[in-house]
Amino acid sequence: MNTLFLLMAQYNGQAVIPLDRVCADYMNLTVEKFKQKRLAGEIDIPVVRLGANSQKAGLGIHLKDLSDYIDRQREKAAKEQNQLMGRAGY
Repeated sequence: MNTLFLLMAQYNGQAVIPLDRVCADYMNLTVEKFKQKRLAGEIDIPVVRLGANSQKAGLGIHLKDLSDYIDRQREKAAKEQNQLMGRAGY
């Protein structure tokens, strides 16, 4: 299954998804809590500033970056599950 294509379908082909949508759909965090965790290094995903280069510009996540983030999180979860189950090759 290709995460990028699934996200393209979910977000109707938008290249950059507004940060509030990503937070609601995938992070289960408020935008402010997401920003705090990202600045603390707990969340590793680039944020794109949309529009004018100012503090009030809209923020979003590029579709490819979101796809990569989801895939990395899945890999971590699979590795943890394999360790928990005592499977070799993790």
